[in-house]
Amino acid sequence: MRLSIKYIFSISFLLLSSMAVAQKNDAIIQTGQVQEAIARGAILWDVRDEKSYLEGHIPGAINIGDAGNILRDANKEDYIATAKIQAIFNAAGLDVNKDVVVYGSRGNPYAYFGLYTIHYFGGKQAQIYHDGIDAWRSAGLTLQKERPNLPAVSVTLVPQPQLLVTNEEMLKLAQSKSVQIIDVRTPDEFSGKDVRAIRGGHIPNAINIPYEENWQDPATSIKLGKKQVSDNSGMTLKSQTDLKKLYSNLDPNQETVVYCQSGVRAAETATVLKNLGFKKVKVYDSSWLGWGNNLKAQVSEESFLNVGALNAKISAMQNKINQLEEALKAKSSN
Repeated sequence: MRLSIKYIFSISFLLLSSMAVAQKNDAIIQTGQVQEAIARGAILWDVRDEKSYLEGHIPGAINIGDAGNILRDANKEDYIATAKIQAIFNAAGLDVNKDVVVYGSRGNPYAYFGLYTIHYFGGKQAQIYHDGIDAWRSAGLTLQKERPNLPAVSVTLVPQPQLLVTNEEMLKLAQSKSVQIIDVRTPDEFSGKDVRAIRGGHIPNAINIPYEENWQDPATSIKLGKKQVSDNSGMTLKSQTDLKKLYSNLDPNQETVVYCQSGVRAAETATVLKNLGFKKVKVYDSSWLGWGNNLKAQVSEESFLNVGALNAKISAMQNKINQLEEALKAKSSN
């Protein structure tokens, strides 16, 4: 069959256009795409603590301090009042309605929490630099230590409740067979061995896929702690092919709810799933803190926090600290 030049040109144009749209809609970007974002005037948000930020950040990036601490209530680990977040963002020049790139250290779920925050408050153009400052530094690119002076903005934050699941909604969804529930915590948290609320265990019918499984080497954090590796390169995301295999037992067209301890680790997996084409992904905002502390909620592999044993461990640790302090005092007096 002979095709006309006009027809071939039309097909080629459509293919190139679809590729451009796909790239633009890609939430997880690489170093070259970050450079392109900078060239077009995107806002860069470094979610790390201030000390790390001032030791070296991507030129032009803004910082409000450790996002996980600044934007969340220390007890509930939920968002602080929207008005307070709005004041923080506006003072920093962080306009959620503009092109924003969020980053931290490689694989840090708090960078994904930052991305999720932008989306939750109405932003639609935010992207994340998964490999973050580590990849930027490894590429030999320029770092800045001074804080840039972005002009303050006046933007009204509008929460998008449809992006998350509340405690009340989760109680209903957990009884539905049409919802996929992913628990991204560690296997010990999932099984109730590691108790981080009043109760341990997991939501009935949830499947456990730890968020670290998204990485090329899921054991990187453990290896770093044991000094078995010298860098965090293993936290780089798996290829799209391998990520699709990881979630191949899930239906991308079915409603999917992701949770962890407080919603931070869940934000990373939720973003990965959306990037894979999952269409109905939500984060259970209160996550295990909300579920495990609700005694009316059913729990699989249920276990309870042993307060007496915990207090005994704390007391033993305090005694050791007291002994060390006394030893230091005695040494300094000699």
